[in-house]
Amino acid sequence: MLIFALKVLQMINSVRNTVLSVLNKNNYGYISPSDFNLFAKQAQLDIFEDYFYQYNYQINKENARQSGTGYADITKGYSEVIDSFSVTEDLTYIATNTFSVPTELTTGSDYYLINKVLFNNGTSLKEMEQVSHSKITMLLNSLYTAPSATFPAFTIEDSTLTAYPDTINSATEVKCQYIRYPKDPKWTYLSLTGGEPAFDSTANDYQDFELPLDNEPDLIMKILQYAGMSIREIAAVQFAQATENKDDADQK
Repeated sequence: MLIFALKVLQMINSVRNTVLSVLNKNNYGYISPSDFNLFAKQAQLDIFEDYFYQYNYQINKENARQSGTGYADITKGYSEVIDSFSVTEDLTYIATNTFSVPTELTTGSDYYLINKVLFNNGTSLKEMEQVSHSKITMLLNSLYTAPSATFPAFTIEDSTLTAYPDTINSATEVKCQYIRYPKDPKWTYLSLTGGEPAFDSTANDYQDFELPLDNEPDLIMKILQYAGMSIREIAAVQFAQATENKDDADQK
């Protein structure tokens, strides 16, 4: 069963130490803190976006009944990681049953995608169904399928959300849950004259990775790739490390 471990404090320092060690052993030289931070940002983004691909892949397998019951835990694990980047906020009311949805312009650069739209009926939050413009026209023309406070719906065009039924017309009635990008990781340090920079997690701009601990090996591999190592070389390093770990375990 796949288990997503919680992120540990200062994972970024552990990742950097391993990356520098591997590069040094393989004569790839040294990467500066600024280059490491650049590679770390891209590596984290790659893995972050892969969570959505893997989640959708598992959902499609379940829908096609191509996966066993054990795979439900995998889907749940992906969902929990994605939900950790969830932000909920009220939508800006424009006019009758129309609202502005979050965008990079309104939320800053952290906006990634809309996850859910919620209707506040006064007692609880109910998830609204997103439908196409053609489907909402069909639904509205039927007494049996028309959206209601019990079964609300919405459409989106550009940055405008239209809520149904059209009695939904208050800024406090509609909330949006969007997924934000992970914060850019930054390994911060104290400058030392004539020596290695010393890790400093107390710096104001320090930022650790926001991914689970399970992703540490993936982060290391991707950063090594961005630093110039080939996949074959990284695989050789991983094999050597696995063999070394096995030998250590056998000796205990």
